[in-house]
Amino acid sequence: MLTRFIQAVRFTFLRYVTACLVGLLMLAASPVWAQTFEPTLTVGAGIQGSYEHTQPDGGKALDQFALDHLRLYFSGDITKNISAMVNTDYSSVTNTMQVLDAVGEFHTSPMFNVWFGRFLPPSDRANLYGPFYANEWLVYTDGVQDGYPFVFQGRDNGAAYWGDFKAGMAKIKVSVGAFDGASATGNTSVLGAARVQIDLWDPEGGYYLNGTYYGDKNLLAIAGATQVQGGRTATTVDFLLEKKVLNGGAFTVESEYSNYNRLGGYNGNYAKSQGGYGLVSVLFPKEIGIGKIEAMGKFAEAQFTNGLISKARNPNYRQQTTEVNLSYIMKQFDARVMAFGKQTTFNGVQKEFWEAGVGLQFQLSKQILGVK
Repeated sequence: MLTRFIQAVRFTFLRYVTACLVGLLMLAASPVWAQTFEPTLTVGAGIQGSYEHTQPDGGKALDQFALDHLRLYFSGDITKNISAMVNTDYSSVTNTMQVLDAVGEFHTSPMFNVWFGRFLPPSDRANLYGPFYANEWLVYTDGVQDGYPFVFQGRDNGAAYWGDFKAGMAKIKVSVGAFDGASATGNTSVLGAARVQIDLWDPEGGYYLNGTYYGDKNLLAIAGATQVQGGRTATTVDFLLEKKVLNGGAFTVESEYSNYNRLGGYNGNYAKSQGGYGLVSVLFPKEIGIGKIEAMGKFAEAQFTNGLISKARNPNYRQQTTEVNLSYIMKQFDARVMAFGKQTTFNGVQKEFWEAGVGLQFQLSKQILGVK
């Protein structure tokens, strides 16, 4: 049954890719592409820097100032229906700038968008908002969020279709794509990815998402995503509720369940891992100076099983993380300061530790070509 299911998934992806190519060829031959259009270009930059104190259990403490991210953004419209996006990100590991996104985009309506190049495949919300649009500072450290395989910073090389639809009171976002497995996992088989999201209150337009909207939206969204390669799967279900409160404040609940079955995961010595987390935040409406205060708490648990060598060498273990943030939000994701603390515990295999510090984030962008 599993083999037949995988074959059906592969056939479905091939059908989508073929349909998208045929659609693009038909559009290329239509008058819509020949319309006079003034190209646009928007440039931007974002930085994240932090001071962090880490205390391992029984080990030596580490104090570190880090440039966590330096990103340069370039995007624009070539014609009314063709766009491009190029983003780079500084790697603190290699001390070099690397390609983050390099995307060619074809779009005729919110329901028909085709991307190709390097970008975030259909996956969980956490991957689709990234570190700059997360509601927490210490993102991707809980054993749950975005354990999908990737080339760099959650990205992979490939092609995908996505669209936004309405179905009665609900808004549905669908994405499906095929990606290069060799660069992400070392397996030359194509990696298939799909995501379906339902928004019951306000819609979320576009492909990439946020972890919070700081009270700009009332959201009730639930989504499921999966990636498949050679019978191996990575599957997540995520949830976001955000409600405007007290004329300028916001109450947010985010959660996720993950099951990485021989594809992705946080620990390469284990074939399987699964877990979940819950996050709650409150943005207080009263302005203090030029910003508002937000308080956040999060708890996560992940189980790592099926050691690749043996149960004796790779015994099953559990990871639990408890995190709190106190943030000063000056201009949403463009200017914020976040104090953080996190306790990470294990019931074996790895050493426990706690960490605390403060992070700063700044972003700016400006359209320098075309009509605003």
